[in-house]
Amino acid sequence: MTSPAASAPTFADLTTMGVGGPAARMVSPATEQDLVDQTLIVWASGDEWLLLGGGSNTIVADEGFDGTVIRVLTRGVDVVSASSPASPSPSDHPDRLVLRVQAGEPWDELVAYTVAQGWSGIEALSGIPGSTGASPVQNIGAYGQELGNSLAAIDFLDYDSGERRRMEAGELELGYRTSALKQGLRGLVIAVELNLHDTQSEASVLGGALSRPVSYPQLATALGVQLGDRVPLAQLRGAVLALRAGKGMVLDPNDADTRSAGSFFTNPIVSLAFSRTLPDAVPRWPLGEQELPDRVIPLDEYAGVGPIPGERSVPLVKLSAAWLIEHSGISRGFRLPGSRAAISSKHTLALTNTGGATADEIAQLARLVEARVQSEFGVILQPEPVLVGLDA
Repeated sequence: MTSPAASAPTFADLTTMGVGGPAARMVSPATEQDLVDQTLIVWASGDEWLLLGGGSNTIVADEGFDGTVIRVLTRGVDVVSASSPASPSPSDHPDRLVLRVQAGEPWDELVAYTVAQGWSGIEALSGIPGSTGASPVQNIGAYGQELGNSLAAIDFLDYDSGERRRMEAGELELGYRTSALKQGLRGLVIAVELNLHDTQSEASVLGGALSRPVSYPQLATALGVQLGDRVPLAQLRGAVLALRAGKGMVLDPNDADTRSAGSFFTNPIVSLAFSRTLPDAVPRWPLGEQELPDRVIPLDEYAGVGPIPGERSVPLVKLSAAWLIEHSGISRGFRLPGSRAAISSKHTLALTNTGGATADEIAQLARLVEARVQSEFGVILQPEPVLVGLDA
């Protein structure tokens, strides 16, 4: 079941950041049943455990992990239901298609496959590294789409009960880069079900398979269209990949600027009242009046973790973490003297391993960025990757 530490690959070998020591033990199940069986064995052992998919959102300390890593290598994409345009189910949209995707399926390969098939719904999530099973944990999103827009359910193995169950998307408490899976619900995502749209029925009329309506200004500008327009799926995917590549967010083994964990910090969510104390130039997006999330970032009357006494629903605003970093005095390409960790030369949200960096160097740079933004703007940035054995 396990491999000895001496022969186990290090996290530097298994993550996109390229840092981290070895795991004490590792299992690498490649079938669904083996994944469930081996996970239950690891849990029954009482050993510390860590799930690892594509390694794009995990940063482990240089000392490694003194426990068992469950490396999810399952693959497979299946159509589990589809509606015929001629005779749709009364409860179904005529073009609805449900996919069941194994947790170990690489996310971007899945997106490429759906685009090639003429299935829309996740095309703006092109280029995001990692595995499909990790996608609901932080409700991945980009360019106007979030996984939550298309997620139907997950097949979940519950750590506390050891039981396997289907969890509907509504049970996962999906929010901006968060979910119940990230906020304390422990277990294993075995597979993911997605609701997509089969555009083939309209392709002959419209001249091709079209995307969902474009809803992100930067993407609309890149495509030369208006917000709400639809474009060929392949064209939208190409535009997203080009935008991400320009920010160093598409993995390229020949470009050290892409040796990262993607966006290292989430865009902070603050109260409307606090946002009015910030410079007018700070990019912001009103979120309306919402239930107060567990993590509200500003150091004002809404600071801290947990509910405000007597008040749960407040107007919230999302800020640009990249703008806050750049205007706190941290420029693109910045690095501490002698450090091999740096801010990407393309985008300040990415912390990169320029070659031979240690996990401690990455964490040290992250702490500096957080301190500068807090000092300048009173906003506490939150790391997006899973940090194991690190304080950042």
